[in-house]
Amino acid sequence: MIARALGWGAGVGVAAWIGYAWLPHLVTPLCAWRGGRAGRRVALTFDDGPDPAWTERVLDILGARGVRATFFLVGERAAREPATVRAIAGAGHEVASHGWSHTSLWLCGPRRTESEIARAKHLLGYLAGAPPALFRPPWGMVNAAMFGALRRHRQRCVFWSIQPEGLRPAPAEAQVAHVLRRAHPGAIVDLHDAEGTPGAPARLCAALPAMIDGLAAAGYGFATVGELLAAS
Repeated sequence: MIARALGWGAGVGVAAWIGYAWLPHLVTPLCAWRGGRAGRRVALTFDDGPDPAWTERVLDILGARGVRATFFLVGERAAREPATVRAIAGAGHEVASHGWSHTSLWLCGPRRTESEIARAKHLLGYLAGAPPALFRPPWGMVNAAMFGALRRHRQRCVFWSIQPEGLRPAPAEAQVAHVLRRAHPGAIVDLHDAEGTPGAPARLCAALPAMIDGLAAAGYGFATVGELLAAS
């Protein structure tokens, strides 16, 4: 039916895209980890960095409160900010991969997908002292080639269970309220310490102290994603 409606060439192309990107996206909840009930702990995760200004501020906030977190770093940004990557690892945080260029995997064929995963893994491993075991696809978009590439590179796909700000800007106080309202044991909170949505890092840094203090007051502890995985 697709081929008849669009013409055979276009129809075959659309059908191939559905099988390569859209159907894997539908089954991603079965393949990507979003947290589990591993004690009364949550994992704070930070996407899109390292940023030369904002990541350092996030590290200061976490350090002042004794919180360890997981940073999903973009490879080409890490290449420009190696000292920040080393500061993340040196402070005891978990370094994870967010791909090489933050390109949606819906736009990547198998060869590009392999490159995005492999290049980020090798660089981050070199800078942090150990290869990242976790991968979060940019924008949460996957394709069929990703799963084989992750098996080859011994990485696990991780999503999130709470996202206080996505493509639409959310004020700091709204982010805090969202996280505290939806908090649950084993939650993975998706935050952004570099610009994707304009102004996101500034709003994050305004929200993060109250977010951490509110979760602690509600009886939650903090863990890296790897620690949650080990305990679940």
